[in-house]
Formats: sequence, C-alpha cells, structure tokens
Amino acid sequence: MHALEESNILLFLLQVFLLLAAARGLGLLLARYGQPAITAEILAGVILGPTLLGRFAPALHALLFPPDPTQYIMLESVAWVGILFFLLATGLETDASTAWRQRNNALVVSLSDIVIPMALAFVLALFLPSAYIPEGGGRLVFALFIAAIMTISALPVTARAMQELNIYRTDIGLMIICALTINDIIGWVIFAVILGSASGAGASYPQIAGVLFLTFAFLFLAFTIGRAVTDRVLHWFHRNNFPEPGSSLTFICLWGLLCGAATVWIGIHGLFGFFIAGIVAGESKALSENTRTVISEMVRAVLVPLFFASIGLTIDFFAQADLLLLTFMVVVGIAGRYIGAWVGVALTKSFQSSRGLISVCHVPGGEMQIVVSMIALEFGVISQPVFVAIVFSAVFTSIIVGPWLRRELTRSREMAVMPCFTRQGLVANLAADTRDDVIEKLCKLAAKRHGALDADTLTQAVLEREEVMSTALEEGVAVPHARLPEIDHAIVVVGRLASGVDWNAADGKPARLVFLILTPNMDEQLQVLKAIATAMRDETQRERLLAAAHEDVMWRVIQDLFQHDTSVPTSEPARS
Repeated sequence: MHALEESNILLFLLQVFLLLAAARGLGLLLARYGQPAITAEILAGVILGPTLLGRFAPALHALLFPPDPTQYIMLESVAWVGILFFLLATGLETDASTAWRQRNNALVVSLSDIVIPMALAFVLALFLPSAYIPEGGGRLVFALFIAAIMTISALPVTARAMQELNIYRTDIGLMIICALTINDIIGWVIFAVILGSASGAGASYPQIAGVLFLTFAFLFLAFTIGRAVTDRVLHWFHRNNFPEPGSSLTFICLWGLLCGAATVWIGIHGLFGFFIAGIVAGESKALSENTRTVISEMVRAVLVPLFFASIGLTIDFFAQADLLLLTFMVVVGIAGRYIGAWVGVALTKSFQSSRGLISVCHVPGGEMQIVVSMIALEFGVISQPVFVAIVFSAVFTSIIVGPWLRRELTRSREMAVMPCFTRQGLVANLAADTRDDVIEKLCKLAAKRHGALDADTLTQAVLEREEVMSTALEEGVAVPHARLPEIDHAIVVVGRLASGVDWNAADGKPARLVFLILTPNMDEQLQVLKAIATAMRDETQRERLLAAAHEDVMWRVIQDLFQHDTSVPTSEPARS
C-alpha cells in the first residue's frame, strides 16, 4: 500500500484552502449584488486554473496545482464526494409527494417544459458541425443528450430567487416548485436512460434493455420498500429522542451511499442514486425543515464549492470557448424552457395573469446542468467546448433569473394592502399551544368579522394548504393562507403569541406573529403575502409588533407599515 507523503497532504490542504476561500469569498461579495453562489464557485476555479493563473503565472500555477496524479486524485475525490452529497441534499429539497398531489396543473406545465425544449434542442443539435461531437461518439446520442440537458431547470436557484422576492410561500410559488420538482425527476430518469444507452455502446440490445429494466426496478423499490423503511427509521429516531440532526444526517448519508452503490452496479452513475435517496428520505414527515436546512447548509457551504471550483482547474475556458456553441446553448436553452413553460401555463387555463412570472422561473439551468454535463463529458458523450458552453449557459441563466423575475413582478398590477387589515382583526395575546389551534382561532375571528365565512370550512381550507407546504417564514413569522372565491376582497387577521408555537420553520424558531391571509384569487394573494413578508424582514418593525402592549398599539404599527402604500387597490374591500 502506497502511503501519502507529508508534502502531498500539505499541498492538498493548501489547495482546499485556496479553492474554498476563493469560492466562498467571491460568493459573499457577489451575493451583495444578488448573484447566485454558483457564479462565484465557477469563477474561483477559472481564476485559479489554467484559464487565468495558468495563463498569466504558469510557474505559480504549476507549483500550486502540479500535474501529479496522486495530488489530482486526492482533490478530485473530495470534489466528487461533495457533488454526491449535493445531489442528496437536492433530493431532500425535492418534495415529490406535494408535487404529485398538485399534479393537475404542475404536471401539465412540467411536461410541456420537457417536451418543447427537448424537441427544439434535438432538431437543432442534429445540424451542429461534426467537430463538436467527440471522436467515436454518435450524433444521435449527442443530440439526445443536448435535448435532455435543455429540460433541466435549476430548482435551488429559482427557489432562492423566489424567497428573496417573498413569493416562495404563495400558491403560485407552490405550483412553480411542484412543476420544477416533476421536471427534475423526469429529467433525471431521461438522462439515466440516455446515459445507460451511451455507456452500453457496443453492447447488445438485450444488455441495454437490462440496464433500463434495472433502472426502473430500482426506482420502484426505492419509492415503495425504501420509502417505508426510511420513514420508519426516522420516526423511530424521533420517538426515542435520538440526538438531532446528527442521527438523521448519519442515516440519510448511509441511505445515499447504498442507493449510489446500487445505481453504479446497475450501470448508471451513482449521482442518480444519491438524488433518488434524497427524494425518498425527504418524504418522511419526521424530517423537520430545520434538519433539512442544516444538511443543505453543510453541503452547500463546504462540499459543493469545492466541486464547482475544481471544474476550472482542468479546463482552459478561454481556449475551449466557441461563440457558436455559446450562442446555441444560451438562446436555445432560454427560449426552449421559457416557451415550454408559457405553453404549459396556457394549457392549464389557470395562472394566466402570471404566465410570464412562471415562465421566467423555468429559465435557469444552474448547478444541475453542470453536474449532468460533467458525467456526459466523462462518458465521452460531449466534448470540452460543448461542456464549456453548457457551463456558461447555466451560469448566465442563473444570473439573469433574479433581475428578470423582479421585472415581471413590477409589471403586475399593485394593490393597496392596508385595507385588508382591520383593528378588530388583531389579537395581541393569542392563547394557543399548537399550529392547528392558532389557525382555528384566527379562522373563527375572521368568520366573526366577516359574516359570509364559515369558521369550520375556513379552518379546513387553511389546514389543507398548510399540509401541502409549511407557511412559516423565518424569525418567528408565519403566513397561513387560503384562496376563497366566495369573498370579494383580501382579508388579513393577525395573532401574536407570547411564547410561540412550532410551525416547522427552516430556522427552527417558533412562530410568534401569525398573519392569516384570505384572498379571492392568486394575484391578490401574491401581492398581500409579498408585502407582509417584506415588512416582516425588517427587524425593527417586527420587534415593534412583538412589543405592542395591546391591540391599539399593534394597529398603529400596522398603519405605519402599510398606510403609506400609494398603489391602486385591485378591489375595494368592504369596511368593517
């Protein structure tokens, strides 16, 4: 057995330090300008790799990143561990059950956003010059891969952009997340099938069919037996007060390793197994939002930056950049995914006023496109110039989604939020021990103030929406809501709790300020929830509400927050 020398370990530690410091440092800097983390991570590798450091200071680059196989394997191993667990964390954030329950509209949008980009990209990729196809590679497999890569949308990037704009917890946000979730799952299955066929080049058709059969058998077993066992284990941890999040984290990592090994044995990449393992584990109700957040933060803070930064160490992006390919990937990717989502929304007959908003959310390619492309590059399906073009497109679309989404929101008709509140709809000292109890009492108050509402029906509607996706914001704020076609204007009822109740918030804090939001349609819900979430991000205003001695003081704070809204209301509410 060959033992590592101290010099290997010293250089490895220095390499990890430089990559992580550059990626995270640039990430913090670019975050101030609203840019996604992946931009900084790729840029760190470009700066330290052959593109810049190797071009302008080759001696220093050779000293820090020498072409030594041992050194290269050490860094590559850590980078791939990072991306394996990134797929696991991504799966944990992928709520397949919610997506399936909301499938009526989300499935239509998702399928449209898969079929249209695939068809457009496949046809156009068939006419790309042969020079872009790796030696020994087939044009058909190449075109199929390009078609598949165009269907992948960056769920984490879109979710982060919606959270920053305070629309993530709305019904429109829920539909977008569900559509992107279905898109991710179907897209990965398509990619696994294509990769299985590509890796089986030279194999017989029965062998290729065997790989595909085992792939679908794995999916069936994972979502049936695997799901049941995982849920029971996590609930057992919860019932027996095992230390968290450590116990769940260890089990989920073991589950990911097992599924990854299974997919490698089948003949497809281990990343697919980790992704499916994350989805299955994420289905368990015993896994709290706080635990999911801890796992995600750990992976994204250390492991993921190392992977994306290391990409730039092996490729000279300037030398491999091709203007035709860059243009192709950006234009076809944006157009295909935007048009696909636009057509899908049109087919649903719902969300028509938000078609542009929903379509923009499907545009970014992000991390998943790069990960999938790395696998394709390893298997010889694509060439380095194609990979560089995909990376550029993924980063570019991730950068533009925030400003584009903000522009779509400013184009929507604004409404005045203050008329939704009433002095009688405030409770300064709400006595409740559970989330359901809080919702029930606020619904009774809403029904009392507005005679057309039935308290029991209203409570059921709000609780059903809460089960689909938690409406907890961070810092002790929750915004339970429901859409009620029978009302003609938005209604907001506010309750403040002395000690707070568990609302399954991502930051683990109990909810102390609860805004019950009732609206006749999605447009008003989007406007009201966005305004309240934005106001509650201000710590000073939040603390003013928490410190209010009684309802009269709360009312003055709310007037200060929303009275100066000069926009035109979408409907004129009846005064109580």
